[in-house]
Amino acid sequence: MEQNNGTEVAEFILLGFAGQHKYWHIFFTVFLVIYVATVVGNIGMILLIKTDSSLHTPMYFFLQNLAFVDLCYASAITPKMLQNFVGTKKSISFIGCVVQLLVYGAFITSDSYILAAMAVDRYVAICNPLHYPTVMSWRACIQLLIGSYFMGFLNACVNVSFTFSLNFCKSNEINHFFCDEPPILALSCSNIYFNVMVLAAFVGFNLTFTMSVVIFSYIFILIAILKISSAAGRKKAFSTCASHLIAVTIFCGTLSYMYLHHHTTGSQEQEKMASVFYGVMIPLLNPLIYSLRNQDVREALKGIGKKYFRFNP
Repeated sequence: MEQNNGTEVAEFILLGFAGQHKYWHIFFTVFLVIYVATVVGNIGMILLIKTDSSLHTPMYFFLQNLAFVDLCYASAITPKMLQNFVGTKKSISFIGCVVQLLVYGAFITSDSYILAAMAVDRYVAICNPLHYPTVMSWRACIQLLIGSYFMGFLNACVNVSFTFSLNFCKSNEINHFFCDEPPILALSCSNIYFNVMVLAAFVGFNLTFTMSVVIFSYIFILIAILKISSAAGRKKAFSTCASHLIAVTIFCGTLSYMYLHHHTTGSQEQEKMASVFYGVMIPLLNPLIYSLRNQDVREALKGIGKKYFRFNP
């Protein structure tokens, strides 16, 4: 399908996974279960934090927004992917592709900044506990959150505007299950060097900055924990950081692989699987990690259970 320029492309075709047509019922069932669990888990986390007054702290304020962001970027790609498993026409309109990439890019970038803000929160709580109420005031938390969303939408708007200003004349078939920048750039007959550099610069800056905040925060946290005399105190201090550290490692590791490694034709299926992991699985894993590894969340869940599911003999 030949096109002269980006404005004339009416729709894109999402090719999805290799062998999708043979195993569509398996793919559909698995991803439907994952998505339903993701929606239930993240909405449940948001409502739990909202209703339990013991969780009205900066740490859980960020966790509540992390759940919201996870829900948003998972919802940007998964419903369309499910539709394409069962539909005969696996297309997405040009505008739909723009919106999908914009929403996905904005919220997934915001995710990394919220994780960095949570690292700062843990650093202040453990290394400067006496100043914690002052440093992590609600005003400071809201400013950090606004900054996270601002960076997310700035990153998405810049990259999306540059991407869809290109000429698309090779094909309209995206070798992916959603509109992501690398496979869209592969369709352009324009010189994409500048776009690749912009993408690498923005992703590189965002990951480098947020990971640096996390790493330096945890270096100081580790030093502070090692100075605690009692083993019980060290264990308690580290337990407040364990779930966050796991979430950061999984998220940034897979995102770095997807956007910063050298892309080759043979790696396209591996890239799709990496995209599944950070785009579909991580939004499911985060509420599980924080509910299973966090004592405060477990206690809040027990309290909700006793309150609403108590049976009188």
